[in-house]
Amino acid sequence: MDNDWKSRLGVVYSTNPDFAYRTEGEAPEADTLPPGKQRLIVGIDRRNRGGKQVTLISGFVGRADDLKELAKTLKTRLGVGGSAKDGEITIQGDFRDKVVALLLQMGYQAKRGN
Repeated sequence: MDNDWKSRLGVVYSTNPDFAYRTEGEAPEADTLPPGKQRLIVGIDRRNRGGKQVTLISGFVGRADDLKELAKTLKTRLGVGGSAKDGEITIQGDFRDKVVALLLQMGYQAKRGN
């Protein structure tokens, strides 16, 4: 790992013989809050999607695995496609009211955004 040159592509060469290049490790993921403490905002997004509408669920605090599991549950119950990445869940179509109702039923604090 000492000679991992790909992670140092943007670094300038040092003539100091005592120089030790250190990389910053990734921050550990935050623990997932219980559903009652989550404050989720359900909105709609139309930008950069070719005129299509998607329901966007943001505000999730926790691990990526738990986010993906929540997204899978919502997609299954609604019978539509979607994705979960970067702390947001994207559901294809305008399902704001149904998503808020499902999240409240599951014990999450959810409110409808735009």
